[in-house]
Amino acid sequence: MRSDLSAVVARGERIVLDGGMGALLQGRGLPAGAMPETWVWQNPAAVQQAHAEFVAAGARLVTTNTVGANAISLVAAGLEGRVRETNRRAAELAREAVGEDVWVAGSVGPTGRLLEPYGELTLAQAENAFREQILGLGDGGVDVILVETQHDLDEACCALRLARDLTTLPVWVTFAFNRRGRTLMGVRPALAAERCAALGAMAVGANCGDGPEAVLAALKGFAGHTSLSLIAQPNAGMPRAEAGVAVWDLTPDEMSDYAGRYLALGAQLVGGCCGVMPEHIRAIAALV
Repeated sequence: MRSDLSAVVARGERIVLDGGMGALLQGRGLPAGAMPETWVWQNPAAVQQAHAEFVAAGARLVTTNTVGANAISLVAAGLEGRVRETNRRAAELAREAVGEDVWVAGSVGPTGRLLEPYGELTLAQAENAFREQILGLGDGGVDVILVETQHDLDEACCALRLARDLTTLPVWVTFAFNRRGRTLMGVRPALAAERCAALGAMAVGANCGDGPEAVLAALKGFAGHTSLSLIAQPNAGMPRAEAGVAVWDLTPDEMSDYAGRYLALGAQLVGGCCGVMPEHIRAIAALV
């Protein structure tokens, strides 16, 4: 049986996370531009195989295939009426794939819309978009809610507050930074950590964004400004298009080198994001 995740994190143990689901599923036939979340229903065996491969590579925690499974984003897939059901099933698929010895994080990504005053999305609409997603992940038995790939601090805090209100689970929050250590909306790591800590997050960090160097910049920005556990999940470099398909160039050895630098900067929870395959996670796990 898996240990209590909060206790393990509080002890300072390093945990290897998984990599990116989208690129892995595209290699198995997911059409370019299709939402990976649709395969929760259309090809669940492929989703489970992806989870299992990350665990075989050394991940101790896998992330549900739900980064875009909120009520706003699922409109594109015609699943806006099945938000809670889709998230619950994604969590169940992950648990069935990895068993009881591996932790499962429930992924909650951004809505893809801008909050007022920069856009037309109201805070109430954002809450409604996230509510059924978070409830579904809780129904499916995840161990932690991972609010990830965030650019807007208010939107991230909206999801964080809901997760704290609707569940008893620990909550982690990661933001997508550029190489100057800023999100698309100009959020700095120190401010992100301060706001997330005030709302009860257990961990904060960087994922996705402008590649491994952006995660380095973010970790330097977090350093000395928070006592929260730090998360590092970079992309496998920056993508380039070949025949209409995104290709990622960072090798497993290069990923391991970056992981060592993240650990030296205080990262405790290390894995990958877009383009990060099981072989990258195997290299990180060997280092950790």
